[in-house]
Amino acid sequence: MLDQTALLQHFLAALAYRTQKALRNAHGAFPGFQAGAQVRTPHDLVCHMNSVLGYACTFFTGGVYDPGLLPDFQEEVARYHDTLARLARLIQEERDWRDISPERLLQGPLSDAMTHAGQLSLLRRLSGDPVPPENFVFARIDPANLGADQPAPAAPDAVWPEAPGREA
Repeated sequence: MLDQTALLQHFLAALAYRTQKALRNAHGAFPGFQAGAQVRTPHDLVCHMNSVLGYACTFFTGGVYDPGLLPDFQEEVARYHDTLARLARLIQEERDWRDISPERLLQGPLSDAMTHAGQLSLLRRLSGDPVPPENFVFARIDPANLGADQPAPAAPDAVWPEAPGREA
């Protein structure tokens, strides 16, 4: 069995993969898509995901993490991936887990961030540009790759009934 640190590292890589899956090939207006009143835009959501991961970092480093929204969406995405990599390094280096346990890290900020990756996919669908489905069991998740350059789906669904342009 994987140890807890390796499992958390894999989870972070899955988070990077799923976030990029939701963002890959999104239409140009997607970052500012407004699904409804008081619903975060994708740009706001990626900033919030960064904030959640930055908060997780504070359990290892102390202090607070309160980033403002960057004006450029691609810079926001890059910052998110940088924070994800920083958190992975901190988890790898942690030895005593005094301030937070691996279980609480997973149930709190990491699960929160994964929920928001799913929200990005939902916003893609609501914006008229759904994310193609795949079998994530076969996704090429690499704990060493926490950046925006994620691999294409290894097992995309052969049938996509909700594909744009296809009649229901």
